[in-house]
Amino acid sequence: MAAFARIRLVMLSGVACSILAACGADGVASPGEGVIVIPAPTPTPTPTPTPTPTPTGVTPADACPSIAGADQLTDLGTIAGNEGTWRNCGFPARFNSTTAIPKVDGVIYSLPGRVDVGTDQGAASTNTAVTLTIDPGVTIFGSTGVSYLVVNRGNRIDAVGTPTQPIVFTGRGNVVGSAGDNTSQLWGGVVLLGRAPVTDCLAPGAAEGTVDCERDTEGTSNALYGGAQPADNSGRMSYVQIRYSGFILSADKELQGLTPSGVGSGTQFDHIQIHNSSDDGMEVFGGRPNFKHMIVTGAEDDAFDTDVGYKGNIQYAIAIGRAGGTVGDSMMEIDSDGNEQAVPRQNVTISNFTFIHRNANNSNAAAIRIRGGADYTFANGLLTTDTSCFRIDSTSTTQTTGADEQGPPRFFSVSAKCSAARPFRGGGSPAVTDAEVQAIFTAGTNNRFDYTPSLTSLFVNGATETGFAAFDAKTIASFFDTTAYVGAVRDANDTWYQGWTCNSATADFGTSSGSCSAIPTT
Repeated sequence: MAAFARIRLVMLSGVACSILAACGADGVASPGEGVIVIPAPTPTPTPTPTPTPTPTGVTPADACPSIAGADQLTDLGTIAGNEGTWRNCGFPARFNSTTAIPKVDGVIYSLPGRVDVGTDQGAASTNTAVTLTIDPGVTIFGSTGVSYLVVNRGNRIDAVGTPTQPIVFTGRGNVVGSAGDNTSQLWGGVVLLGRAPVTDCLAPGAAEGTVDCERDTEGTSNALYGGAQPADNSGRMSYVQIRYSGFILSADKELQGLTPSGVGSGTQFDHIQIHNSSDDGMEVFGGRPNFKHMIVTGAEDDAFDTDVGYKGNIQYAIAIGRAGGTVGDSMMEIDSDGNEQAVPRQNVTISNFTFIHRNANNSNAAAIRIRGGADYTFANGLLTTDTSCFRIDSTSTTQTTGADEQGPPRFFSVSAKCSAARPFRGGGSPAVTDAEVQAIFTAGTNNRFDYTPSLTSLFVNGATETGFAAFDAKTIASFFDTTAYVGAVRDANDTWYQGWTCNSATADFGTSSGSCSAIPTT
């Protein structure tokens, strides 16, 4: 019995030791309590709720907005790109009544093909039938290559953006995220047709510059322009980007980014950037429009082209050739379609321009080409190129007498960095010689063709440019501002080009401007 008692005591002691080992110090009773206390387990903490994810990028609107008039938008579903997903609202083929296109979060608008604003009211009409208003911040894309917008005679467009909310016209590839620094030709462009005088009439024997003289838009049909109303008003375009335009409509017929045709001086154009057009950035066919604060970047033909009796003025113009210098023709091509003695004769003044010409192997063999008997005045300009700066073709362009004739081209306060081997180039038939072109240039005041640029940020005046004397262009036309400087951008404090433009490898307009490859979302 004694042995059994000892065995029982040893076993009880082992159990007690096991309990003590399994318990923390706080879970063991004080000596003499006679009770072993085991604490309740710590409760599992309540999990923190997973937050609802914040949406990233654009989310599509539930539906397309309703607009005034019978011609409504078509809900084409959604379209996705780098910025998110948009509700795609297609324009009707024709706007037959006045309406406005609103900016709506999550909505982007598209051109299904040719889209007309109104119908042609005719050369002799004086009314305004339809006005299409486009609100600030709206983006419109061409859904196919042959998509383009046509504002017909006797109708208007009011596309007025703001410095922080430009209106953007572009192509589908830009929306879906496939556009890059060398993209072009995604869609057609914007065409304005007016009732102002033109030459080179469609009807044989029609008197040029009259109501009987009209033309059709190249590459298409039933897009007539011309008349006898110099002050005709086709509306206003302001703070607008036109990207990746220039689709081929027919053989050798491409639309430009912007094509004002027979447009009158009552139309207002300012703060417009045309980027990567596969043809000209802007081509003006006759009429009387004036332009301020114009930018062309990366055009594959000419930056600015003027034709068929255009008379007007341009101030503050920047033109920059595509980065890499393998595409692009001239900064300006002045032509009159072979009808060199036609009247009204072209007569244009451009002041405060900065042209960065990059393609030394261009087909015009010059940064600026003047021909067709045109009259031109260049003032307060800066030009850099590795080829000839100025080319003048045909003695009809240098003649001093003739119908509606101003005389040879004029240059005032124009500074250029040209090819040392051949800064000036003549041509045409009867031919103008290189020496004659140079004599015309140097006959003006404060001109130079061998200056060393000190431009900053590619196109902003530096110390050298600041030292050049300016010409008062207001003495030529009241349209012009009097400036104390040459070039398009006075200095680093002059920021008219910022915010409403887009950046690319070709040109950087500052951090307040977005990328040309992106669609604005605010």
